[in-house]
Amino acid sequence: MTTTKKETEVPDVTEPVLTDEELKAVAQGEAETVSEQPAAAEHKPHKPTVVVAEDESVNRMDLVAMLEDNGYEVLGEAANGEEAIELTRKFRPDVVCMDVKMPRVDGIVAAGTICDENIAPVVMLTAYSQPDLVKQATGAGAMAYVTKPYEESKLLPALEVAMGRFAEINDLLDSVERSEGKLQEAQDVLKKTEEKLKKAEDTLEERKFVDRAKGLLMDKADFSEQGAFRWIQKTSMDQRIPKKRLAMAIIAKYGDEKPETTE
Repeated sequence: MTTTKKETEVPDVTEPVLTDEELKAVAQGEAETVSEQPAAAEHKPHKPTVVVAEDESVNRMDLVAMLEDNGYEVLGEAANGEEAIELTRKFRPDVVCMDVKMPRVDGIVAAGTICDENIAPVVMLTAYSQPDLVKQATGAGAMAYVTKPYEESKLLPALEVAMGRFAEINDLLDSVERSEGKLQEAQDVLKKTEEKLKKAEDTLEERKFVDRAKGLLMDKADFSEQGAFRWIQKTSMDQRIPKKRLAMAIIAKYGDEKPETTE
């Protein structure tokens, strides 16, 4: 049986046919979906970050678990003061939990280094029998301290206090720096203004001497006004003598009185 061409042409049902309006609507819907994605990401809450420094592994694990359960992101764990400094420099966390007594580099020394570099606030972890070390820790720059055993009711407020104090201090430092910058700008402007004023005063004083010398040349040497000025100007340039000094010499020679000078 012969099959005609018309009978063999079967529509391709695997490709849907859309009108122009439908295509536009789909394209616009995809664009809106894409544009909404960054907006949703922007509202993602920021987790406070922390570096934990505790030489006893069991205590460190408990501390990390407590922090993570309360919304903190632990960026690094250190078993000694040297590691604590390195991790803090590397990650620049929002806060550091530092045990007082640790091997290699003492916790107080490590806290002092971190605070001196103003990287992050430090919360010291101490035992009940270490009140003298608490004073040393605060002297090294620690923002707060927590006594063992670690409890959420003591640790979390201490972290908040430390981060708050750190932010306040840095805001104050920024304010002082801005004030010093504005003061320096004002001093620079004042200096430039004084220099302009001094230059204007010198120019005015020079003009007075030149005018007086010009008048004496006109009276004593029969110069015209224009000729006297040109002679002073040319002689000053040729002899590399300031106009004021040349004018003073002319006044001293032809004048009846010695000229007053501020030099």
